[in-house]
Amino acid sequence: MEADAALGSRWDEIVPHLPGVSPGAVQPADGPATALLPGGVSTGDARRLLNAHLHLLHLACGTLCLHAVALRFPADGRVVVLLGGHGAGKSLVALALVRRGWRVLAGDVALVELSEPGQRPRVLGGTAAFLARRGPTLRWFPGLALPPSGGNRVDLGHLPGLRESAPVEAGPVAVAAVVDVDGDPAAGAGAVEMLDAHTAATVWWRASGHLLERLLDDSPVVLRQFEDGPAAAHRQDRVRALARALPLHAAWGAPDAIAGRVLDLADSSTPTQSMEVR
Repeated sequence: MEADAALGSRWDEIVPHLPGVSPGAVQPADGPATALLPGGVSTGDARRLLNAHLHLLHLACGTLCLHAVALRFPADGRVVVLLGGHGAGKSLVALALVRRGWRVLAGDVALVELSEPGQRPRVLGGTAAFLARRGPTLRWFPGLALPPSGGNRVDLGHLPGLRESAPVEAGPVAVAAVVDVDGDPAAGAGAVEMLDAHTAATVWWRASGHLLERLLDDSPVVLRQFEDGPAAAHRQDRVRALARALPLHAAWGAPDAIAGRVLDLADSSTPTQSMEVR
């Protein structure tokens, strides 16, 4: 990428929101730039522009950037993928899973790969930031030590035991679920159902375009236009393959109840079994 020198001073703030990008200093690189960031671009717009380019780079390698929280069980490497729109409760269900021994692999955007025919989809990693809304988090988990400042949205990455301390290998997805947390802390055991094939494919499609569905604050650039026809067709092919390979469930209720339902599904799955992926 090509950017003004000021980007370096903001890099530590930007990098946790870039899927598949490791922390580190900004250094010169040889060769032409893939991304050009306008001079004086805001921190938020720099992140959005970079993510639009990363969407294309990952897609070219057959990897989807999904709007999802992904967690891994350290004992056996199984992975759970939680989908849902902003405010659906992905972070709340993830916190309930962390209490059960799972660790966060991706806090907002997960990199999902379908590499070999007959293999389960795998999560390669994702964004390091793990954002949650302060009010609902305190309502469901009143004992958490949240940062005293930071507005309504807070990064919970500092919590002990949230993430694994060392890099881990990509893990096979045991279960994927669209979550919807009930607003009542007294919500019961909740419910779960499998989505039909068309609905599931539509959910995957929307989740896979998340990094392009953003408005810039200070520029008329439309991020959606970054993806041309061939790239969109390739993403559609990958989405359909993912929908064939991995059943998608919907789960709703209280965070802990959803977590229990998701783990029941994970325990009943066989991540090593052959799946149809074309």
